[in-house]
Amino acid sequence: MRWPAILLICVCLTPRLSRAGEAVDLALVLVTDVSRSIDDIEYRLEKEGTAQALTSQAVIRAIRGGAVGRIAVAYEEFAGPYEVRMVIDFAIIQDQASADAFAERLRSAPRSFYGRTSISAAIDLAVATLAESGLEATRRVIDVCGDGTNNAGREITDARDDAVRQGITINGLTIINDHPVNYTFAHVAPPGGLTNWYREHVIGGSGGFVLEVHDFQTFGEAMARKLISEIAGLAGVLRAG
Repeated sequence: MRWPAILLICVCLTPRLSRAGEAVDLALVLVTDVSRSIDDIEYRLEKEGTAQALTSQAVIRAIRGGAVGRIAVAYEEFAGPYEVRMVIDFAIIQDQASADAFAERLRSAPRSFYGRTSISAAIDLAVATLAESGLEATRRVIDVCGDGTNNAGREITDARDDAVRQGITINGLTIINDHPVNYTFAHVAPPGGLTNWYREHVIGGSGGFVLEVHDFQTFGEAMARKLISEIAGLAGVLRAG
């Protein structure tokens, strides 16, 4: 006699998977760097910051304030060109319960890879996932978070330009290493800085922007700011980030 109640609880606490033709204000792919320059402590802080941002009251209010009142979110991890994985496919987030459920899935997922850094391969997978989703999204955004340049796979600008031609916006969140070791210096601190490199090579599309953080402790706060801007369609306000 208890099974119906248990099943009802499971349905309520599991983020609803997107369906073809479903309308959302935003289809967002969160793309996270798990290359070898990100250690396990930093990885956990990165993922926890994303979970906290998605479940914050400010982000939920932004979602509820949209014309449709819901968004679709997917979460991807990447390292080298053959190390890209969609950890969580598109799920609908429309309230605190669905955001909490998505965050729980995110927290419980194991790390996917350690390897080089192919932002281009990550963008390509995100583009394909958006195309296959069948969502009716007012805006489509790929949100790339990383601590270094593209050092494997095809040219990053080619991947970016292909995405932009399909009407997709690419935003970024750069994690700045203020004390890089010698062998990673060119990768994490390119001439002009990583944030400027993202502006020139990764960011694209309508309202594309990049923010930067200098430590993983403030990652969640920066992610929340970025999510609110993306959900509200005000990303251009943070362009100078």
